[in-house]
Amino acid sequence: MKAGIHPENYRVVAFKDMSNEDVFLTKSTADTSETIEVDGVEYPLVKLEISRTSHPYYTGKSKLVDTAGRIDKFKNKYAKFKK
Repeated sequence: MKAGIHPENYRVVAFKDMSNEDVFLTKSTADTSETIEVDGVEYPLVKLEISRTSHPYYTGKSKLVDTAGRIDKFKNKYAKFKK
């Protein structure tokens, strides 16, 4: 490995799947300003729209929840072109 090209600020971070409220801890260098308390310890929080607990490939379910409201945003944006 080349010296000096790898980040040194690895820390334990909580990742939260917003579609099913699942939280898991792993090491990361992701920047975040939010925190969450897990088992009495406060961790930096990274919010995810989809993770291994909600992705159809891993769960075997074909239904995907639109948590960001993309469909509604699209409909509102192009409603003015409706005849």
